[in-house]
Amino acid sequence: MEDGFYTEISEMEPMMPTDPAGELDDLAIEVIRKSACISTAVHPVTRRGIVELVRKMNSYYSNLIEGHNTHPADIERAMREDFSKDPAKRAKQLESKAHIEVQKRIEAHIEDTPGTVITSKSFLCLIHKEFYERMPEEYLVVQRADGKTEKVTPGKTRELEVEVGRHLPPKSEYLGAFMERFQEAYDPQKLKGLSQVIAAAASHHRLAWIHPFLDGNGRVTRLMTHAYLIKAKIDGHGLWTVSRGFARNREEYLASLAGADQPRRGDLDGRGNLTQAGLLGFCKFFLKIAIDQIDFMSGLLDLDGMQKRIQAVVDRQVSFGELKPEAGHLLRDVFLRGEIPRGEIPNIIGMPERSARRVASSLLEKGYLVSASGKGPVMLGFPASLVGYYFPRLYPEGVEASLD
Repeated sequence: MEDGFYTEISEMEPMMPTDPAGELDDLAIEVIRKSACISTAVHPVTRRGIVELVRKMNSYYSNLIEGHNTHPADIERAMREDFSKDPAKRAKQLESKAHIEVQKRIEAHIEDTPGTVITSKSFLCLIHKEFYERMPEEYLVVQRADGKTEKVTPGKTRELEVEVGRHLPPKSEYLGAFMERFQEAYDPQKLKGLSQVIAAAASHHRLAWIHPFLDGNGRVTRLMTHAYLIKAKIDGHGLWTVSRGFARNREEYLASLAGADQPRRGDLDGRGNLTQAGLLGFCKFFLKIAIDQIDFMSGLLDLDGMQKRIQAVVDRQVSFGELKPEAGHLLRDVFLRGEIPRGEIPNIIGMPERSARRVASSLLEKGYLVSASGKGPVMLGFPASLVGYYFPRLYPEGVEASLD
């Protein structure tokens, strides 16, 4: 240690928590079991649309943790390249869009290159590079504690010392060694079973502890964790996100991270330099949040409940004279089947072809249905205006109410 900054990789130990009581194993088993169940909850085609929505939600909550509140409707507009004229709002839209695009880039990279070591310095720098190359110019400038400003270089680790609250991360000149140890300890391809799941939690803290970049460490850490969940096959095919749980329990999340930053608290607190109890506590928090979020999304995707909410949306629109009652049959059928050829719509809703075409057209105009082409099959749409109805409590109550 030099001037209070870490310089030896041994100062990052322990890398994995010790849990004599076996509570972490029990939690990891629950995560594996529940994530396997949610992955088959809906038709694969319908799932693709929900996964797009979850990516937007992940962006919203990950940025919210950093104190950047971007309304989901503004995120949806950003994805259509519809940006606000207000510079501050536009910057947040670009940030949200960047998060979504980088998450998709990560998912595609893992699928195309299965051997990717997601804990490697090169991959973590890639995440940072992809993210910050998409960021507005004003977000590339950070202010130091002494009032001086520094320019963030996308994909480049920091070359100066920083303070993160009370935590002093490793000295910049030693970051390479710390990141090499991080890769070695947490590469999911070298771990199996429950160890993989627990490592997803432990690596989340240790990457935040290393703090390898001048800015963006929280977002890079959460995006790395998303990649880790995919590699460990516990991401439920993208149907849940841990960031929602972190954001809704923000103070406990930050306190748990800080608790695991602390040095060992005596002879009964493990044998490493850092607190064993703190790392164990963070991993328990992480896995409990994961279970809570999988349970939350599983409840929303219950087939009967989802069909009832779809019908409730149609009934409301019918009362306004905006839709025909038959629209409910079509939307529920599309939800269950994934996609429906347009030629089958008259039979499904029991209407003549011309009338059925009008029903389908009104649903397509509202975004309740979507299609890849003018004559292609129709799929269920998830516009921001319906999120609060289809997926209650997905966003905070005040935000949800303003989506309508």
